[in-house]
Order: sequence, then C-alpha cells, then structure tokens
Amino acid sequence: FHLAGIRLAPKEKLEIPVLFMPAEMKIYNTQVVIHVMRENGENWPYEVTAESNRDLIRNVTVAENGETQGILWIYPIHGTAEAAQQKSVVIRCQARQRLEQREELLLIGVMPAETALPDAGNSAMVNTDESSNTPEVTDGSSATLEFLYELQYQSDEIRSQLDSLVGMQLLQKEWDTESRIVTLIFNVVFAPSKPMRNKATLVVQCTAGGLWKFPFVFIATEPEVDDVINIEAVGLNKESIVGFKLTSQTR
Repeated sequence: FHLAGIRLAPKEKLEIPVLFMPAEMKIYNTQVVIHVMRENGENWPYEVTAESNRDLIRNVTVAENGETQGILWIYPIHGTAEAAQQKSVVIRCQARQRLEQREELLLIGVMPAETALPDAGNSAMVNTDESSNTPEVTDGSSATLEFLYELQYQSDEIRSQLDSLVGMQLLQKEWDTESRIVTLIFNVVFAPSKPMRNKATLVVQCTAGGLWKFPFVFIATEPEVDDVINIEAVGLNKESIVGFKLTSQTR
C-alpha cells in the first residue's frame, strides 16, 4: 500500500502499523520505504555526485539540477509463518532410571522451495547427519529442504535442570509431497536423577519457510525404594540400634 501527504513536525515520531496474515507456510519478504521531502517543495542544497558515498546515493532522490530532492529510509521486513501450537507431548520416567522412546511430529503445510519440489512420486526421504541438527529432505536429486530444530526452555533455571538430562535426535522419515506433510521422528532420551516436572518447547523451522512449536512436559516420578530397614525392639524404653552402609553413586 502507499501513503502520502503525512506531515511531521520536528522530532516527531512516525508510527507505521504492520499486519501479517500468512496464507502458506513459507518465507515472506517485503520492505517499508519512507520518502521524506520538504513541505514547501524546495530541494536541499546538498548536491549528490558520482563521487558521493554509495550509501548516500542509495538513500536520497536527486532532482534534475543535482540537488537532494528527498531522503529515503528503507526497512526490510521478513515474515515467518508459524503453525498453531500442537498438543503437549508428555515424557514420563521414574527418577534414577533411563527412558528412550520415539515421538512422531507432523509438520503440516510444508512449502518446498521452487528448486526443491520433486518432479515425480509423492514421497521423499529425510536424511540426517549425526553431527548436525539441520537434517535435509530430499527426493534423491540435488533439490533439498533443511530443517532446524532446538529445544527451548522457559527459564535458565529449567535449562540447567534439564539440559544434561534430556537428549533429542532426529531420525529418517518420509515426506508426503501430495499432502505437504513431513513426519519427523525424534528419539527422545530422558534420564532424571530426582523427581521433577518441567516444560520445554521443541521449535522446528524449515529453511524454505514455516515454524512449528511442540510443547514437551518432562515428568520424573518418585524412585524405587532402595531397601527396607527393620529395627527390632529389645524391650520397652530401651534403645535399639541398627547399622547400614551408604554407597555414593557418583564415585
């Protein structure tokens, strides 16, 4: 859209509303251009020549006589479509135990780049590299789609509690190009050392556009009883003593 005739007093602020309503899961790029001219129509006496600074040349409009007619401010805008938040995935494990399970996550409405759309067939494979968290979706040709994923926490305190206890790795899975649904299978490892209940969010982003968020709830239940201590009474009002050994699990 185009707005003209906005008058600004000295040091006055200009507010520009931006409305973003994406129709597809892809990257949207645009820019806001602000063109400022004098209200009386006169030019600024500063002349722009071929020897002038390149940034200055790009940010001004020049009149026929070489004087500065207007000043430009250009603000690039990058929009990322975000899917509706999914249902929470609950990972439950007993404290001092280790749980390893697979979780299937659906990415609906994936929009491949123009060079990444397969010519034939309706499925593709997700190829992962163990040393990277940017797996690629490919149909066997040179066309690829990349996905970035990250487990985000609500606070640094929760991060410090879960970071060393939770592991996630993306495995291979097919991509249905007709329905534009990518099914990602994650191998989730949870090894809590004590009872807890914490939340995290798995954020998945496609480099061709689109952002998906999957809430995770990690629950560690009470551990099993280590042993039962039996104390036999030796009589009324008499002390009974029992001894037992404790072994450190960290040494």
